[in-house]
Amino acid sequence: MTGSARPVRLATRDLLGLGLLGLRTRPGRAFLSALGIAIGIATMIVVTGIPASSQAALLDRLTALGTNSLQAAALPDQDPPAALPESAVAMVRRIGPVTAVSAVANTHSFVRRNDRVDPRDGSGLTVLASRLDLPYTINARIRAGTWLTEATGRFPAVVLGSVAATRLGITDLPAGRAAPQVMIDDQRFVVLGILAATPLSPDIDRSVLIGWEAARTGLHFDGHPTVLYVRCEESQLEAVRGVLAETIFPQRPGQVVVTRPSDALAAKRAAESSFSVLFLALAAVALLVGGIGVANTMVVAVLERRSEIGLRRALGATRGQIRGQFLCESVALATIGGLAGTALGLLVTIGYATWQAWPLVVPAGSATAGVGGAVVIGVLAGVYPCVRAARLTPTQALAAA
Repeated sequence: MTGSARPVRLATRDLLGLGLLGLRTRPGRAFLSALGIAIGIATMIVVTGIPASSQAALLDRLTALGTNSLQAAALPDQDPPAALPESAVAMVRRIGPVTAVSAVANTHSFVRRNDRVDPRDGSGLTVLASRLDLPYTINARIRAGTWLTEATGRFPAVVLGSVAATRLGITDLPAGRAAPQVMIDDQRFVVLGILAATPLSPDIDRSVLIGWEAARTGLHFDGHPTVLYVRCEESQLEAVRGVLAETIFPQRPGQVVVTRPSDALAAKRAAESSFSVLFLALAAVALLVGGIGVANTMVVAVLERRSEIGLRRALGATRGQIRGQFLCESVALATIGGLAGTALGLLVTIGYATWQAWPLVVPAGSATAGVGGAVVIGVLAGVYPCVRAARLTPTQALAAA
């Protein structure tokens, strides 16, 4: 009995050895081809990572401009004037997306530097009763001294806004010296601190801030807030704004004015939606060029190695084995370039972001797509050369050698 000989299937290890044979025998050409892929992958990572880091820095700056902040106040010029409920802060705090809420209230008092100044000369400043969490809510910083605490908020002590400090002639609070004092109505108040400028709340800059309880006991404050400052989740800003008036004053929501979202929010959303389309196109072009380089290398390799192909076919290698050899070589070449390009792109992105003091943002998909894209390029670039090599018969390959 006679039987047809069945071709032996190459093991993965043997196929990988054949695929890497061409790279070892022609290292210069392999290096240049891998370099083309590496540059393309590195370009893709750099042109996505650096704009992403720049965008993150820009968004952080826009967020600092109050993209998640709202203000609510009583409707002005009403007779009698509207008074917000004392429970307004507690009610707003119950809104799910709200992360912080605080309030101030106009005490309708006059402040002066000392008792020799005209009692009615308030220097254009406002005396406000303040909640203790106000600085956190409006992103205010203390330039000198300290902010009010649970203890000092009950005693005659004040914190000055930046403009108020300048107009009252108190620009610093040197350590070791007695704290300066100001007169509010006919009472002396110790200056505990001075705020830095608050661009989001210019009314605070022109104010003298005292504790809520101190205003009740010393200035006959009735406890009704004048302005509420609200911070919430940025994605829910419009929803919070829509229910804020009804939450603050359920009986008379029309008496509450809520500011519209900051213009910085529109700028931030525009920046998020226009993410580096040109740079992504550049990366795609770079990858295409790298893929063409690999395809060209593999086509030339087939032409130069026809004698090897013919000899292997004469010794019994199947077309599938020839295809597998050259496809493996193409994928290995592209993978080496992809790994090198990914590492290079990450290093450049990290270095540039650190130099610019930006937050480091490397899209996870870019690093993954670096190696994955290289493998895909290797497969696509190797299809035609490996098919061409497999079509050569032993006589054609040996005759052309």
